[in-house]
Amino acid sequence: KVWDIDGNEYLDFLAGIAVNCLGHNHPKLVKAIQDQAGKLIHISSIYYNEPATVYAKRLVDSTNFDRIFFANSGAEANEGALKLAIKYSGKHEVLYCGDSFHGRTILTLSVTDHPEYSAPYVENLPKGFKKVEFGNLDSVKEAITENTAAIIIEPVQGEGGVHVASEEFYKGLNDLCKEKGVLIIVDEVQSGFGRCGALFAHELFGIDADIMTVAKGIGGGFPMAAFLAKEDVAGGFVPGDHGTTFAGSPLAGAAANAVLDAFEEENIVEHSKEMGEYFLDKLAPLKEKYDFITDVRGSGLLVGVELNFEGADIVGKMLEEGFLINCTAGNVLRFAPPLVVKEEEIDALVEALDKVFSAL
Repeated sequence: KVWDIDGNEYLDFLAGIAVNCLGHNHPKLVKAIQDQAGKLIHISSIYYNEPATVYAKRLVDSTNFDRIFFANSGAEANEGALKLAIKYSGKHEVLYCGDSFHGRTILTLSVTDHPEYSAPYVENLPKGFKKVEFGNLDSVKEAITENTAAIIIEPVQGEGGVHVASEEFYKGLNDLCKEKGVLIIVDEVQSGFGRCGALFAHELFGIDADIMTVAKGIGGGFPMAAFLAKEDVAGGFVPGDHGTTFAGSPLAGAAANAVLDAFEEENIVEHSKEMGEYFLDKLAPLKEKYDFITDVRGSGLLVGVELNFEGADIVGKMLEEGFLINCTAGNVLRFAPPLVVKEEEIDALVEALDKVFSAL
């Protein structure tokens, strides 16, 4: 729950755009930040620090990756991942998907299919980036050349409208990239850390990625990010190839460790999976009731309700009803509540949404 300056109460079904995975003011996270702030906040990436070092091993041990490079935001993590893939491979082409979103820096805009963000800089964007159709393996096959270094893909597209491709696509992409020597970069900035009902969404589809980027839920609300890579790929960087002043600070490491502690002790990932299934079940009758709902889809607690009209007004009306939600891709209501959401809170959201829809 959150409150505005007038004391009005809201249930947060956006979680800071899929960031506050433990909700607001989780006691374990608050205490970890408070305790670490009294010890050491920043020391720079020149030196190792205990919280970040402990966290690095914990996260690597929870994945199929071998090395980790800390960052501060999702766009920064994606930037580093792209640099690593290009330098390691010695090739200059990178594929990205239609409706993708990977950030708003100059390099990440080059792999983001949102012209409204990139248009002012179109003459300044780097070359060598090619768009393919999300979920269309033939499109990927046609785009790959001997100069293709990597493909960057969101296992579940968030900003693009909460899209999940078929299992056949993901398997085919896996096989194709291994055959052609093309690296797979999975952008788990929004879909990771239990959001989609697994620790990382690519695990749901058997994607054997070479590089993974993470952010948002990693610190439970504290700014932090990272990219991880397999051992051989990580060797593409040598000291000095990439760097950042603030990343991997003791304070960020303490926050991230607290999030992992809560995940382990409170069974957060399984709860996300169960609540995601419950949420979709509760939304299904609305699709049958209102013909302007063209689709209800999602994975775990990343859920989209597609309308046949612009959804911004619905966001405003839901705010009046006491719920924070979001509209993406123009007509897709996006729900990304904290992973600790309860059934009764989902029930209240669906009831309010029904009320708003019935008044249209």
